[in-house]
Amino acid sequence: MRPSLNHSKMKSELEVFREFLEQKGMRSTPEREAILTEVFAHHDHFDVEELIMRLRHQGLRISRASVYRTMPLLVESGLVQEVFFEDGHMHYEHIYGHEHHCHLRCLGCRKIIEFRNGAVEEVEKRIGQDQQFEITGHKLEIYGYCQACQEKKD
Repeated sequence: MRPSLNHSKMKSELEVFREFLEQKGMRSTPEREAILTEVFAHHDHFDVEELIMRLRHQGLRISRASVYRTMPLLVESGLVQEVFFEDGHMHYEHIYGHEHHCHLRCLGCRKIIEFRNGAVEEVEKRIGQDQQFEITGHKLEIYGYCQACQEKKD
């Protein structure tokens, strides 16, 4: 099962990332740390190109290649997850320190609604028991049309 979140004892995302890189025999560079800081500065879903624009808007000169190479490390470290693929780009969100949630994605306006639902967690638990499978998590994305887009269609 997922560990419960105890914010008072949690390491910072920077500490987690530095330890992860050290375990992989990699260096923690100022560029990687700036990318991590920018990812955690916003609570929205983003693609790599948006992240690059935010870094450049701050005057940071970090190469596109550095950002593209850092994203898989952030995912592998458990700090960030891939959320959905759209318009030829993977979209991400930072998850470290946040409770698990699922997504509703509007195909009209592209709005994303995050939700938690105990029934989903129960189904996950039941499937794991039925299949004798240790479940460590899931990603659920439900897509369709939000209320505003439904009204536009009518």
